[in-house]
Amino acid sequence: MNPLNGLLRRPLMHVAAFSLVVNLLLLVPALFMLQVFDRVLVSQSRETLLMLLMGAAIALGIMLAFDYLRGRLQGVAGNIVAESLSPAVAQVVLAAKSRGAERAQDGSLRDVATLRGLFSAQGLLAMFDAPWLLVYVAVIWMFHPALGIAAAVSATVMLLLAVLNDRMTRSGIESLQREAGNSGRYLEASMVNAEVVQALGMGPALIERWRRLNHKVNELQRPISRRSIAMTATSRTLRQAIQMGVLALGAYLVITHEATPGIMIATTILLGRALAPVEQVVGSWRVLAEGRAALGRLRELLDAVARTPAPMPLPEPEGALIAQNIIYRPPGCDRLILQGVSLGLEPGASLVIVGPSAAGKSTLARVLCGLWKPTAGIVRLDGADLSLWSREALGPLIGYVPQDVELFQGTVAENIARLGPVDSTLVVSAAQRAQVHEMILSLPEGYDTQVNAAGAQLSPGQRQRIALARALYGSPRLVILDEPNSNLDGAGEQALADVIGRLQRESVTVIVVTHRHSLIKNMKLMLVLEGGRVQHFGPTAQVLVALDRQRNGASAANVVQMSRPAPAERMEQAS
Repeated sequence: MNPLNGLLRRPLMHVAAFSLVVNLLLLVPALFMLQVFDRVLVSQSRETLLMLLMGAAIALGIMLAFDYLRGRLQGVAGNIVAESLSPAVAQVVLAAKSRGAERAQDGSLRDVATLRGLFSAQGLLAMFDAPWLLVYVAVIWMFHPALGIAAAVSATVMLLLAVLNDRMTRSGIESLQREAGNSGRYLEASMVNAEVVQALGMGPALIERWRRLNHKVNELQRPISRRSIAMTATSRTLRQAIQMGVLALGAYLVITHEATPGIMIATTILLGRALAPVEQVVGSWRVLAEGRAALGRLRELLDAVARTPAPMPLPEPEGALIAQNIIYRPPGCDRLILQGVSLGLEPGASLVIVGPSAAGKSTLARVLCGLWKPTAGIVRLDGADLSLWSREALGPLIGYVPQDVELFQGTVAENIARLGPVDSTLVVSAAQRAQVHEMILSLPEGYDTQVNAAGAQLSPGQRQRIALARALYGSPRLVILDEPNSNLDGAGEQALADVIGRLQRESVTVIVVTHRHSLIKNMKLMLVLEGGRVQHFGPTAQVLVALDRQRNGASAANVVQMSRPAPAERMEQAS
C-alpha cells in the first residue's frame, strides 16, 4: 500500500480530534455573552455572573491546552511525515537518475519539504475549522431563523469566494512550481561545473541564461500574487461587511422584540468565528495549493513504487552473464544506442569492449550491470533476469567503476566501504587487491583522509584507483570497469593489469571498456562495437586477426591505381 496514505491518516485524525474539542469550546464566549445580556443584566445577580466567569475561565483554559497541543502536534506530524517519506522518495529519485531517466524526480524531495511546510501552516488548521461553519450556522438558526438564513447566505458567499480563488490560481500555481523547478535545476546543474565556468569566463553568460529562466518565474508569479492579494483583501472586507449586516439585522430584531440583545451579540460572535477559517483559507490558498500539488505528485510517485512487487531473494551468483539481443533507446530519443547486442560469459571470463567514440560502450556497461533497463532483450546473471534482483542484494555482488569517477563526502575508508559501516579488514583487503594500499597510506591522514564530492586532495588517477578499490570491496562476482585507465600512468596501468589477472584467477567475471590497447592482451574475450552493433566477438587473438584483415582490406580498397607514364619515344612520335 502507498505509505503516504498511512503516514497522513494518523496525524490528521489526531489534529481533527483536537479541532473538534477546540471548536466546541469556542462556543463558550458566545454562550457567555448570551447569558450575561439576557440573564445577568436582567437579574442583577452577582453570583450568576461569578459562576459564568468561573465556567468560562475553565473552558478557555482547556481550550488553550488543546489548541497548544494541536499546534504542537501539527508541527510534529510534519516532521514525522517528512522523515518517513524522505528516505523512500530519495531512493526512488536515486534509482531514476541512475537509469538516466529524462525526467528523474528531482523535485520530489522539494515536494517533501513543501508537505512539511504545509503541516506548519495555519491554513491547514483553518481547513479543519472551516467545516464547523455549518455547526455555528445551525446554532445561529436556533437563535432565530432570519439570523440563520443570513448566516447561511454569508457562509455560502465566502465559500464561493474560496472556490473562485482556487479556479483562478490553480493552473498558475502549478505552472509557477514547474518553472521554478526548472530554474533551480539549471542553476544547480551549472554550479557542478563552476570550475570550468570560472576558467573560461562563462559566468556572465550562465547568469544571463538563469536570469531569463527566473524571469519566466517572475512573470508567472506576478499575476498569481495580484489575484491572491485581491482575494485576501476582498474576503477580509466582505467578512467585516457581513458581520455589520448581521449585527444590523440582529439590532432590528431586538427593536421589533423578536430577539434579545444577548442573541444579537452571540450571533455576531458566532458568525465571526464561523467566517474566520474561511477567510484564513483564502489568505493561505497559495500555500495550501502548493501543498496539495506536492501531495498529488508524491502520491503518484509512491503509487508507482507500491505497484512494483518486491523481488524474491536469489542465491549468490557465480558470475555467468548472458545478454540476448539487447536494444536500448534512451527515454525521449528516437535513436537506438544499442542494436541487437548479444554475448555470453562463463564465470571467471574476461571481456574487453572496444570501439570508436559514441559506439555505445558505456551504455552497454550500464545495461550489463543492471543500471539501465534495455528497451528490448534481456540480461541474465546466472540465468536470472537482472530485473529479478533487488539493488540492495545485487549491489554488493557487483563491482563497478564508471567512466566519470565520483567520490562522496567522507573519508577514503568510507568511500571504499561504499558509505556503509567501515570494516577495516574488508577496506584494507579491497585496497590491497586494487594495489592502492601504499598510495592511501601516503595520504595526509591515510584511510581517514577527508575528501569532498569532487575528490579534493586527490589527483584524477588517485580517485580512479580508489574507485577501483571500492568496486572490489566485499566479494563481487562481476566486475565492470568503464575506462578504468583513462587517468593512470604507466605504474597505475601495470597495477590495473595485475588486478585484472588476479580477478581472473579468482574466477571473477571481468568486463573492461577501454580505448587503450594496453589492457587488451590481458583479456580472454574481445567485443568490438560500432554504431551500437557488434562487429566482432570472440577470443581476443582471433578478433585482433579479424581486425587486422579488415584494416588491411580497407587500406587496399583505398589505394588509387595510377596509369604508368608512356615512354619518351612514344610521346615524341605522338607529338
